[in-house]
Amino acid sequence: MPSPLPVRDGVGATRLHVPLTGPWPTAAAYMVERFFHLDPERLLERFDRGDIVRADGSPVPRDAPLGSVEFVWYYREPAVETRIPFEIEILHQDDHLVVVDKPHFLPTTPGGKFLQNSALVRLRNLLDNPDLAPIHRLDRATAGLLMFATRPATRGAYQLLFENRQVQKVYEAVSARPASGTLPSFPVVYRNNIVKARGQVRVQVDDAKEPNSETLVELMDSDERVVHTLLRPHSGKMHQLRVHLAALGIGILNDRFYPDLLDDLPDDFERPLQLLARELRFVDPLTGTERVFRTRRTLQHAPRTGAPVSDA
Repeated sequence: MPSPLPVRDGVGATRLHVPLTGPWPTAAAYMVERFFHLDPERLLERFDRGDIVRADGSPVPRDAPLGSVEFVWYYREPAVETRIPFEIEILHQDDHLVVVDKPHFLPTTPGGKFLQNSALVRLRNLLDNPDLAPIHRLDRATAGLLMFATRPATRGAYQLLFENRQVQKVYEAVSARPASGTLPSFPVVYRNNIVKARGQVRVQVDDAKEPNSETLVELMDSDERVVHTLLRPHSGKMHQLRVHLAALGIGILNDRFYPDLLDDLPDDFERPLQLLARELRFVDPLTGTERVFRTRRTLQHAPRTGAPVSDA
């Protein structure tokens, strides 16, 4: 469903479904209850200013009865953002694709308290392209390769590559060496069933169900402090690599979710999650040529004793 509002400052309008029936006399009353954490009078003033609109772009008045409008659009008004002090590096740009090196801490798309501080919005503003859209996602805590489509007409062809698992993805991770000193027997293929429950920040593992996630884990290097691994996921479940390494007893350094959920604290920019999207390899659906992209970033706690692993 196309938005009646244009992209503004790199940010698209938010669409909200409004129930057609319910205990609320007006659409505005529903929104006041739904967004209970906001000042209700300020929200109603947005109706009066015409900031909340229908699919045809016409303003929705504050007294519009419930059932008179099913979808509304508006621009989010987040609190003042703290700038993420790391920059995106553009590695490749053509008529259809933009490939970047995303820093740790920067989300792929706007969400929660991050709006301008997202890879998508920064790139839309930098490249002056409101049609730019992510082809896949990286967790906010993960650094490395991220691809964007530049045009709606060809975006779907690249997204299908990910949906059909036709993109070979390689990651690196650095983990604390287990206190026992005993490492898994590498290489190891780890599988389990991962489910993301609504409202939960961590995924859940159900060992009673058939596995729906799989990762090949290879040893790159290790020393007395850490273990440096190469990860080749066959599936793309949320937090998959973090969960699999934690299950193997080598949870990723600075992971605040796995194996244990730690207190929610402000970002510590000196302690990024030691997980990096290292390589993307696929056959371009438009040209039929093989494309290979590699990150220029490194993990700060990786051992420096061994030679780099070749992926050829």
